[in-house]
Amino acid sequence: MAQNKNALIRYKTIDKCLQNNNRSWTLDNLIEACSDALYEYEGRDINVSKRTVQLDIQMMRSDKLGYNAPIEVYDKKYYKYADEDYSITDIPLTENDMNVLSETVEMLKQFKDFSLFSELGGIIQRLEDKVYTEKTQQASVIHLDKNEKLKGLEHLDILYQAILKKLVLKIKYQSFKAQQASEFVFHPFILKEFNNRWFLVGKSSAKKPIVNLALDRIIDIDFDTSIPYLDEKFDGDAYYKDIIGVTVANSRAQRIQFWVDKQNAPYVITKPFHSSQRIIKEDENGVIFNILVQINFELERMLLGFGDSIEVLKPEKLRKRILKKLERATALYDTP
Repeated sequence: MAQNKNALIRYKTIDKCLQNNNRSWTLDNLIEACSDALYEYEGRDINVSKRTVQLDIQMMRSDKLGYNAPIEVYDKKYYKYADEDYSITDIPLTENDMNVLSETVEMLKQFKDFSLFSELGGIIQRLEDKVYTEKTQQASVIHLDKNEKLKGLEHLDILYQAILKKLVLKIKYQSFKAQQASEFVFHPFILKEFNNRWFLVGKSSAKKPIVNLALDRIIDIDFDTSIPYLDEKFDGDAYYKDIIGVTVANSRAQRIQFWVDKQNAPYVITKPFHSSQRIIKEDENGVIFNILVQINFELERMLLGFGDSIEVLKPEKLRKRILKKLERATALYDTP
């Protein structure tokens, strides 16, 4: 990656030199300019050889990178562009290039809260500028669900770095049920997103169970380097294998059987509730499905969200819980 980055810096430097028609550029001049540029960008001396710059010029002349730069030599020692207005930064993009870049920019912008993508920030902005200067602005044909005002997003990068570097956290947290905030030590394992909300998954100590903390309930974060990190090689995929959402009931997965009417069944078929979903029976009225998951808050929310188009068949305990919630919901509308 570093070599590719250095090559791009050299290409850009050579291009900038050859655009300057007020000076004659020898190979030694270009080598010196590339060395200075690399020192400026990298903060250290990098030995740029004569052969390296010769290969750079050859690469810029070719169509491997799409440059086809019209670099020519005159008086057997000086380099220049045959077209004085040429620059590798002015290469026209095809319509397909523009469409791909437009949608890529939109998708990359979703990850701006992570420092993992921080170096992409300037690149994304430059891509956006490039796209919009060469193409009439138009609305994106890909729209990703996002909520810019969602609380807790400011913690994302701190937590992400803590997980990468295996740092123990001191967290000030207040759940919706708590009357006041509490402070505790926390060993972060992974960040998990569900339904456009973010959660931190980990443990407060080796003997305590794994819990998830909603980022929008975190008030403050600090580090405690005096405590060794609890490295349990946590596997998020295995942990959430039979879970819908983020709430782990620490119970055995159960076979949930439910019926969906014929109007809504296609939505459940094409977007399964869970990877374990199977079709048990189909008829003219609807479809019966099975999923193997733990019963939790998110599962109930999902089932209730389908209203009168779904019926829980098994297990009986879940069926009764959903019925009671629906009865309470109906009672709200019976009040004059």
